[in-house]
Order: sequence, then structure tokens, then C-alpha cells
Amino acid sequence: IAKKAGITSILGVPVACGEETYGAIRVYFKEPYSVTNQDTSFVVTLAHLAALALCGVEARSGNGAVQKAAGEPAEASKQRSTVHFAHESEAEFAHILDFYGIDWIYEPRSFPLENKSEHASEMFTPDFYIPSLDLYVELTTMKQNLVTGKNRKLRQLKALYPEIKISLLYKNDYDRLLAKYGAGPLAQSRAHGIRRVLFSASEIDKRVRQLAEKMSADYAERRPILVGVQRGFLCFMADLMRQITVPLDLDFMAISHYSQEEGVRVTKDIDMQAKDRHVILVEDIVDTGITLNYMLKHLRAKEPASLAVCALLDRRARRLVDEKLDYVGFEVPDEFVVGYGLDFHEEYRNLPFIAVPEIKEFPQK
Repeated sequence: IAKKAGITSILGVPVACGEETYGAIRVYFKEPYSVTNQDTSFVVTLAHLAALALCGVEARSGNGAVQKAAGEPAEASKQRSTVHFAHESEAEFAHILDFYGIDWIYEPRSFPLENKSEHASEMFTPDFYIPSLDLYVELTTMKQNLVTGKNRKLRQLKALYPEIKISLLYKNDYDRLLAKYGAGPLAQSRAHGIRRVLFSASEIDKRVRQLAEKMSADYAERRPILVGVQRGFLCFMADLMRQITVPLDLDFMAISHYSQEEGVRVTKDIDMQAKDRHVILVEDIVDTGITLNYMLKHLRAKEPASLAVCALLDRRARRLVDEKLDYVGFEVPDEFVVGYGLDFHEEYRNLPFIAVPEIKEFPQK
């Protein structure tokens, strides 16, 4: 048939959303042609955009069905059950995204990678695509020193597609992330003493004073509302507010703990009217930015005159959602930290300094 039609070469790419295939985009050549990596990349991108459009205006879950909003993960769980995850860590990550009402697509597209002959003989397929963040996420269950091949592919992908945003979560990163939600191999671990001190009490006091001075200057002639979240902020908030020299108001909010049965929700909202007020959200630590993103959306809906974020600690190594932090105390490495209000399984909150605990891992039952 192709010969009768005068076709000598064909480039075909499926139009698929998760596991549902809608069709394909085919490019026919009447003259002999050796398809290049750039050709394949262009058609793959077209197929990807077509798949997203066919999935609907709203982002879709891995099987092409509409993902539910925050507070409705039960339906999402049913949809997710039809997705065949390659590893249980991917299913757990999908649970976390569902909890926050974040839409995702599982293995949304494959990127052709260039080889010596400039033909697409190798492909790279990220585990997740998060449309609202325009972000691809790749998980690895291997230790960081064993993922040489995957790192090579990521370097190639970033070189060939500089416009693509992708994050790689190594095994240690991912295990610590899961532990935050009471899951994974570190969920049953315990801290046995302090391995090293990151910031002494005097260093914390000095930095808090500096932050308070900056905030006092920024909010001169204004009366901000300081909003604390959960419990880890208590020490930081208490010291910070006593050093701020302009009039201010205090309020608090809390959100629900991670659950696979229901989505995130605000369990304690602020009591004050935030409309046309200057609000400063005070956090103990920001890592992935997912929780912060949820809280900022909630507060923005109240139409404040301005909304700023003050974080005692910034753990950028885990960042997925890159929200702006207006005031930062310290940047910390990708390790568990305790003290000055922060805990590990409710221990070490009362330490006057910030430290890395010695973690003993217990096997999961």
C-alpha cells in the first residue's frame, strides 16, 4: 500500500494519555529520508500536546480519567487502581499528589535521546507529569551512586530539551519524603541522639533578629498579620514577634495530616479577616513546597493586600513547587533536622539549637 502511494519513509508517534491511546500522528515521506532526533522530538511534542487536549481541559490521571479536586481522593484512588505502576514507590507518590489535589499523568511521554548518529535510538520516559507545575518527576529506588545511567539520560534530556522542567528524586530523598507522611522504610525509624549541630542557639538568635529588623523596615506604617502553621513554628514565631518593632496581629491555621482515605483540608482556619490586610505566613521549614503551595492558595482566596512567606529553614534539595520565600533563616541540607520547635516523631522539639539526629532504621513489618 505504501509503495502504491509513493511513500518511502514513515515517522509515527502514538497519541496517548497514560494507558489510553487515542490514535497516532504519522508523517509520510515520498523521498528516501533518514529521520533525525529533532524530527522525532517535534512529532513527539505534537503528539503530547494532542494527548493533553484529548484528555480534556482539566488535567487527567494516569488512565485518562479526570482527577478529582482536593478532598475527593476516593474517586482518584479508584482511577489509580487501573494504572499499572512499575514500582510501589510510584503508587505512594501518586497518593501524596492525590492528597493535595494535584493532577498528574503517569508516564506521559517519551523523549528521544540523541546518539552519535543523531538518530533516536534511545528514549527516556519520566514517571510523572504534573500539568499545574509544568513539571516532570522521575523517581528512582536505587541509591544515588548506582544511578549513573539515569543521570546520563537526564543530562542528555536537559541538553536536548532545555525548556523541560524535570526533577529526579533519589532513593534517600524519596525515603525521607515518605517518612514525612508516615510511609516508606523510614516510617518506623527512631532518633538516637544528635549526630551534629547545624545552628547553635546564638546563631539562631542572631538570624531571627536580622529577619525581624528586615520585616520591621518592610512593614513600617503597616500592621501585618503573622500566620503560623501547625506546631513546628512555635519557637520561631515567639522569638520573631518579640523582635519585630511594628504593630502586628497574630493568627494560626492548621491542615490535616496525610491520609490515603481523604484529601488535605484546613482543620483550623485563621480567625481574622485577611481581606486587604498584609499577611505573612510563618513556616518552620519548606522542602517540597507542596504544602506551602496549598496554604498560599487558601490564603490568596481571602484577597489580602499582600502575602509573604517567612521560613526558618529552606530545604531546597527537595523542592518540587518553587514558591517564593520572602524571608529565610537558613538553608539546610537534605537531612532530617530537629530542635527549636522541629521534631522527629514528636521528639527533640525543645532543643535550643537545630541539629541532625542520629537515625536508626527499623525494618517495616
